[in-house]
Amino acid sequence: MTQTTPDRPHGRPGGTAVVPVLAFAGIVVAVMQTLLVPVIKDLPRLLDTAPSDATWVLTSTLLSGAVATPIMGRLGDLHGKRRMLVLSLTIMVVGALVSAFTNDLLLMITGRTLQGVAMGAIPLGIGLMRDMLPRERLGSAMALMSSSIGVGGGLALPAAALVAQHSDWHSLYYGAAGLGVIAIALTLTVVPESPVRAKGTFDLPGAIGLSAGLVLFLLPVSKGSDWGWTSGTTLGLLGAAVVVLLLWGLMELRVAAPLVDLRTTARREVLLTNLASIMIGVSFFVVSLVLPQLLQLPPGHGLGQSMVVAGLCVAPLGLTMMFTAPVYARLSARYGPKTTLILGMLIIAAGYGGGLGLMDAVWQTVVTSVILGAGIGLAYSSLPALIIGAVPASETGAANGLNTLMRSIGTSVSSAVIGMVLANTADTVGTAEIPTLHGFRISFLIATAAVAVGLVLALFLPGRRPSEHPRLRAGSEEDANLERAEAVLSGRGFRGLVLDAAGAPVARAEVTLIDRHGRQAGATVSAGDGTYALAVPARGPYVLAARATGHAPLASPALHDGGERHIGLDLSLPGETVTA
Repeated sequence: MTQTTPDRPHGRPGGTAVVPVLAFAGIVVAVMQTLLVPVIKDLPRLLDTAPSDATWVLTSTLLSGAVATPIMGRLGDLHGKRRMLVLSLTIMVVGALVSAFTNDLLLMITGRTLQGVAMGAIPLGIGLMRDMLPRERLGSAMALMSSSIGVGGGLALPAAALVAQHSDWHSLYYGAAGLGVIAIALTLTVVPESPVRAKGTFDLPGAIGLSAGLVLFLLPVSKGSDWGWTSGTTLGLLGAAVVVLLLWGLMELRVAAPLVDLRTTARREVLLTNLASIMIGVSFFVVSLVLPQLLQLPPGHGLGQSMVVAGLCVAPLGLTMMFTAPVYARLSARYGPKTTLILGMLIIAAGYGGGLGLMDAVWQTVVTSVILGAGIGLAYSSLPALIIGAVPASETGAANGLNTLMRSIGTSVSSAVIGMVLANTADTVGTAEIPTLHGFRISFLIATAAVAVGLVLALFLPGRRPSEHPRLRAGSEEDANLERAEAVLSGRGFRGLVLDAAGAPVARAEVTLIDRHGRQAGATVSAGDGTYALAVPARGPYVLAARATGHAPLASPALHDGGERHIGLDLSLPGETVTA
């Protein structure tokens, strides 16, 4: 059953260094995603293998990251988010060292697979911030953590290009391993463990099913250009992915402690945020694919710049995302994360729209990077606030892990589609296929279209009043939560007993207050004697929803007329075992 977290943390408070340390860990993880971009074209020669086989060095990281993100998030909810964060970083360091010591393709793929596991660090860091930080610091902190995947990717390009151009390419992995060790040491020294835990056990069959479904889906998406989009292998794997994911979903709905709570995921705010995340992921990766190639292609096809200069021109993308975090915090506090998400996507659309005519000079690519960095920074920063405002605290890791997975799916789809577009619009020069400005502009139009779809999805998200703070679900300790509710109530609200079929009190039952618009207006857990108390923000009709492990969920209409109302919640109906 789900626990909740108080508006202010009641575990050991995080110091001022917690946020930069967690953000640094996120940046280190993101570095692994773009580490090999400067040497992609040379991988077949460096590994003495065919180009189609060399692409597995990139594909393996993508697949392991997609699989590990929701799994590590759930393990963090169950066993401790800091513990799983350190484990993720440790696996990444091991993977980096494996890759650093080999030129063998199979070993290199093994190392890159281990490095992808670290992608779970992003949602784990967001979960730790939510559990530890006071509300006034949470907005900018989560914004920085959410944006770290773009910040790390943008800053890694020039650094990796410089190393690859002037040193042995294995040095990239030694450097990544060193950064990982520093991140582990800082995390163990500075970041306390979160006291918030989810109840239940780890859903191993669910993890296997989700992993199989994701691999079956992402593998043909990433390799479709090589295999052929209409080939039997591609279509067969995509069909198998649909079947496996549907069966997995049916199984998750029937288990007591699922890997992913699909009922929570189906809530309008969570579902639309995740769908919008896919579109943002598509748009983010387009600039990462197009601008480096445009800058490095020879004059007549591109701008004829070196690998290092190309990296420096794209670096403002990550820097702008990093500096957008405090701006997001102010805007979100005043207007809400939905508004900042919409604003971010409008800026992204403007960046790609303007970028269609800004491909003739180096300075123009820098302008495009800055505009897109600001928009992507705002959009990425809004996502965790929307997610944590809609899920219980003990599901923060899993929910943000799923959201990060949605972004990864977006980038994977983007990579496949843009790769196909650039290949189909390329000029043949001798034996080489060289991308064209026409292909780059089509890619920018695709990114604009993706953002437009995301914008429509965001418009249907539930809004909130400007003065309303994000609702951080309260309380992992029911007695402290009950005392706080009683102090706030002062005779205004709902209180009562939660009973089971035998009339016995139900302790630690989750009680949620839902207003007439379907939004959560409050939440608590029943005390040891089954009592609960909830403050009511205003008069009007509400629904009191209650659920507990081993009981069917209950929804009871309740009208508040300004006084105190006593409503008993009787979990006596037979039904399925329900957990959050």
